[in-house]
Amino acid sequence: MDPVTMGIAGLAILVLLIAFRMPIAYAMILVGGIGIMLVNGPVLVLSQLKTLAYGQFSIYDLSVVPMFVLMGAIASKAGLSQALFRGANAWLGWMRGGTAMAAIAGCAGFGAVCGSSLATASTMGKVALPELRRYNYSGALATGSLAAGGVLGILIPPSVVLIIYAIIVEANIVTMFMAAMIPGALAVVLFLLTIAAYVLIRPEAGPKGGTGDRAEFVAATVGVIPVLVIFGLVLGGIYAGFFNPTPAAAVGVALVWIYGAARGRLGWTPMKEALKETAATTGMIYLILLGAELVKIFMSRIGLPQQTADWIAGSGMEPMLVMILLLVALIFLGCLMDSLSMILLVIPFFWPVLVELNGGLYQMAEGSGFGMSTEDLKIWFGILALIVVELGLITPPVGMNVFVISAMARDTPMLDTFKGVMPFFGAEILRVAILLAFPALTLWLPGVLGG
Repeated sequence: MDPVTMGIAGLAILVLLIAFRMPIAYAMILVGGIGIMLVNGPVLVLSQLKTLAYGQFSIYDLSVVPMFVLMGAIASKAGLSQALFRGANAWLGWMRGGTAMAAIAGCAGFGAVCGSSLATASTMGKVALPELRRYNYSGALATGSLAAGGVLGILIPPSVVLIIYAIIVEANIVTMFMAAMIPGALAVVLFLLTIAAYVLIRPEAGPKGGTGDRAEFVAATVGVIPVLVIFGLVLGGIYAGFFNPTPAAAVGVALVWIYGAARGRLGWTPMKEALKETAATTGMIYLILLGAELVKIFMSRIGLPQQTADWIAGSGMEPMLVMILLLVALIFLGCLMDSLSMILLVIPFFWPVLVELNGGLYQMAEGSGFGMSTEDLKIWFGILALIVVELGLITPPVGMNVFVISAMARDTPMLDTFKGVMPFFGAEILRVAILLAFPALTLWLPGVLGG
């Protein structure tokens, strides 16, 4: 079989296996292993399996992954989400649509500690849904805002998927964290404006919440301060150069544990559950990494990524048009697989294409391709890719965040939740358009803080 045909057939089989609900890691290992065996024989597959796992998992940068996962798991047990929502609701709840806005702010804050979109949607849903129901919010706005708020978890640092992307393209993790700050803040602003526009058109969908007394307001505001201190110490310590991401994650784990213990929320049972969740999640991530590396080896041996890059570079399409087409493809793929699997699977294909269009790997000056250096392109494309990857979590007909929230709000039809999430989907498309038109919004902060 022609190598290119073999590679395309392998990708088609992989997507088919995932569509039939085979675990993504196993599907990748199966397709990658059989593909390498067909190209180079079974001896090479056994040789790769002998050393590949150790070579992949012993990378120092990956040690940050279980630490940040543990930090998020402990945070969900420590009552941190309740404190964030109460504080945000104290400031925003008095407005029409304010409780939904508070849910978005809470998702942003919890996502900054947790780094997982599904966990953010699930945890904040448990906290915010009762309040949204108490104030008679429409089912569409209540569930739609929570499902959409979950997507903030992937981009606002620290983010596990952002770390994995940085490792794949050999970018600096701290630089990627810096680059995500303004786009992440832009998402929060656009989501808040979306809710304001929604209740302006349909005032009955988001009634005003209770104002509470001064003592409640002060208590809720003070309750947020420890969370802000934890976030500031972890990210501030990274940006100031006091410690690298892995020690920063360890500091975060310690601070979140102290916070939970001080509130009496972290006994032996919650800690045991958090450790189990961390082990299961980390094991899943590492197994996906192994499967993705096997697929990458298979595809590189038949030369499919480079041939794809050469074909697109020779097609005469404008670089920006290619970028848009790649981002659209990521949105559709997001309906089939989770964000981490998609980043691991498609970035090895997409990144060589963009490098080729930008004038080659060592293009370091403006004047060709996207008009930026390869290092800046890594940052810009990474932020754009992560945004559109997460759009798959709220895109019909799959939309995993929608399923998570619908499971909690059984009195709201899933169709209403999808309707409620569509204005936020539009806001995300607007954010992508803004970042495409103005790359400086992504590149400015790394340029300033990175010196």
